[in-house]
Amino acid sequence: MMNAKVHELLNQQINKEFYSAYLYLDFSNYFKAKGLDGFANWYMIQAQEERDHAMLFYQYLQNESQPVTLEAIAKPDKTFECHMDVLKAGLEHEEYVTSLINDIYAAAYDVKDFRTMQFLDWFVKEQGEEETNANDMITKMELFGSDPRSLYMLNQELAARVYTAPSLVL
Repeated sequence: MMNAKVHELLNQQINKEFYSAYLYLDFSNYFKAKGLDGFANWYMIQAQEERDHAMLFYQYLQNESQPVTLEAIAKPDKTFECHMDVLKAGLEHEEYVTSLINDIYAAAYDVKDFRTMQFLDWFVKEQGEEETNANDMITKMELFGSDPRSLYMLNQELAARVYTAPSLVL
């Protein structure tokens, strides 16, 4: 039987992951409106990944015979003055998601829920990659964003990103 606190945190994470997808769709909309289709593509793929993450939590709870309660997904409410604001908001959000995953892991650790800890190991690694990617985007924008030609090349680089579904086996 799964600990009630661990169950609650896992269930809440489903909503947080769907919110992340909404947030990244909002980022994609911002860049699409600015004519930066590559940036828009990059965040559209981020949104797809976040939806997959939500579904992994959903499936995990179902596999553990735990009820899933779906809540309303909040509307993203940030406005951006410039491209860098979006990128910094992305890093800030990934750091927040990392803290959520860490909180679930700590709760599972406290009650010796090794199965949940093993499930979360993939997300711990994934969050490290997400934070690195967000930091890299900021660094590249700082280096190249003020030069139109370099921004064009960075946009082209981001346009080449393709979606790959996570390979986590439940």
